[in-house]
Amino acid sequence: MSAKEVTIGLDIGTTAVKAVAADADGQVVARTRIPHQLRVPGPDRFEHDADQAWRQGPLTALQQLGRPDAAALAVTAMVPSLTAVDVEGRPQTLGLLYGDVRGRAAAGPDSRFLSGEAMEFLRWTAGQLPDAHGYWPAAAVANHALAGEPVIDTATASTMYPLFDGAEWNEKACVEGGVTSDRLPRVAATGREVGRVLGTGTVLGTAAVDAMCEQIVGGADRDGDVLVLCGTTLIVWLTIPEYREVPGLWTLPHTMPGKYQIGGPSNAGGLFLNWVDRVVAPGETDADPRRVPVWTPYLRGERVPLHDPDRRGMLHGLDLTHDGASVRRAAFEASAFTVRRLIEMAGAPTRRIVATGGGTHVASWMQAIADATGLPVEVSAVAEGAALGAAFHARMAAGLESSITDAARWAGTDRVVEPDAAWVEPTQERYGRFLGLAK
Repeated sequence: MSAKEVTIGLDIGTTAVKAVAADADGQVVARTRIPHQLRVPGPDRFEHDADQAWRQGPLTALQQLGRPDAAALAVTAMVPSLTAVDVEGRPQTLGLLYGDVRGRAAAGPDSRFLSGEAMEFLRWTAGQLPDAHGYWPAAAVANHALAGEPVIDTATASTMYPLFDGAEWNEKACVEGGVTSDRLPRVAATGREVGRVLGTGTVLGTAAVDAMCEQIVGGADRDGDVLVLCGTTLIVWLTIPEYREVPGLWTLPHTMPGKYQIGGPSNAGGLFLNWVDRVVAPGETDADPRRVPVWTPYLRGERVPLHDPDRRGMLHGLDLTHDGASVRRAAFEASAFTVRRLIEMAGAPTRRIVATGGGTHVASWMQAIADATGLPVEVSAVAEGAALGAAFHARMAAGLESSITDAARWAGTDRVVEPDAAWVEPTQERYGRFLGLAK
């Protein structure tokens, strides 16, 4: 196979930049991970050193991959995010991330998918540095560092509503946010060539937002499939055949024509589980299925379905017989209970769970999801799903693919995790208590 058919996907995540180089069949031929610090200076603050995470991280990842012969590269990232940059594209303010209090409007939290969070990010950032050269999200910072092109795709731009109206930057909204539209990045369609990586002939393409990149290579395309993204944020999408609305959930078009996805993001993901891992000692023995307390995992509030940024966590039913193993299992169950809750709220038949993301390496998390939902969990063969999806978008930009639906051929399964009969019944009882606590 020609080396020119290898493409690269970079994913700027909450705790690391993940990068993969993949061949035409979606086989990963090189991968790397560049960690960066997630700053949480207060319970309602969520930020990055934008220069470290959004500019230096992607540059280092590309260097470590060692594939200057790649045909194309595309960058995806978490949304929304924003920083102010100078004329050289270097961040001059901290990088604001989704869920940060500075994205909250005066009217309070909003349960809509397009809540105006980016508008408030812009208002705050422009207030901090009104004379900045530009105001860019993470992907634009990375694309400029890689190819001198401060550009984002239309899907990323759309998450910045009302600043972007679906076709172009809304000048009136931008001025309301404190800037003119020329200081926001260029917008191009997803999967298009927008430049060349500096020092190489590699095409720079545009990729979609991280969750969409995960979806196109996840393989959760049939009715009743549930895609569970096990990253810093837990994201649950149930594939359905027709549009429907459920209070508290989000409904969006699926990447497969004629289908939709219902669900949304939750804070009961890796951010919560990693915190538990840091503060709870490992158990000396395995947990007893009938001796596990119940967490509500809202250390920084909850997104879907509660839309309550001020809610906080709780450990219920703790007693002297519990040890580290039981408390850790309770944490994995809390995440799994959130998956089940979103599935049940969607009110549509389910057939299986497809799990992707870095959390799929954690066997206890995958087992808890299977036990709590009673569904088989098919673990994706490539944990870096967002980076892999970006690599497919890069193929489109290079003219190697013509349809985004063809990315489904890249989906693969590493293993299937079945519910454990010894855990299903007691887990069911705890799920009832979780629902009572998490109203």
